This record gives sequence, structure tokens and C-alpha cells, in this order.
Amino acid sequence: MKALWKGFSSYAAVGLANAIIHWQIFFVLTAAAELSQATSNFAAFCVAASFSFYVNALYTFDAEVSVTGYLLFIAVMGILSYGIGRIGDTWLLHGLVTVTTFSLLSLVCGFFFSRFVLFRERQA
Repeated sequence: MKALWKGFSSYAAVGLANAIIHWQIFFVLTAAAELSQATSNFAAFCVAASFSFYVNALYTFDAEVSVTGYLLFIAVMGILSYGIGRIGDTWLLHGLVTVTTFSLLSLVCGFFFSRFVLFRERQA
């Protein structure tokens, strides 16, 4: 079980910085630009994920960064971010509920997707 969560503490530390970036952009886009939660959540995710993908590749997973991996990460997790934002729009949730829900889901789903798909250890 311990091996399953290997690297999670480092991923969570990067995730905290990611969340700060994401939340700031989300609230600027929803409040100042009056964009929907779905659009704001997706745009904020893309900016924050660019930072965290690179930092996690280098420090958490000690792996090479690839454009294909980056685009796959943005596509898969971007769908999740847009979907959570869409639910927030449909159910008229407060933006804080939307970004908190996404941040928690992203932390767990993003870790396992990164660890077991994007940066899995290659067998020699």
C-alpha cells in the first residue's frame, strides 16, 4: 500500500502551489471577466497545470517532460476541470465549492494518472 502512494507528499506540495495559481485565475475570470465557472475552471486549470506538470515531472517523478504527455494530461484533466465547472454552473454552486471540489479530485486523480500513466517507471 505504501508503494501505491510513493511521491504523494511531493505531489501534494506542488499541488498546493498549483491550487493557489488555479484559484486566483478562476476567481478573476468569474468575477472580473464574468465568464462561466466551466470556462474559468478550464482556463485556470490549463495555466496552473502547465506549472505543476513541469515541476512534478522534474521533482516528484524524476521523469523526462514530453509534449505528448503534457497534451494528454491537459486533455484528460481538462475534461474533468470543465465538467466540474459545468456542474457548478448547472447547480448554481458558489465558485468556492467548484474550485475546492476540483482541487481535491484533481489532487487524487491527477496523482494516479501521472504516476501510473504519464510517468510510470519503465522496465529496462
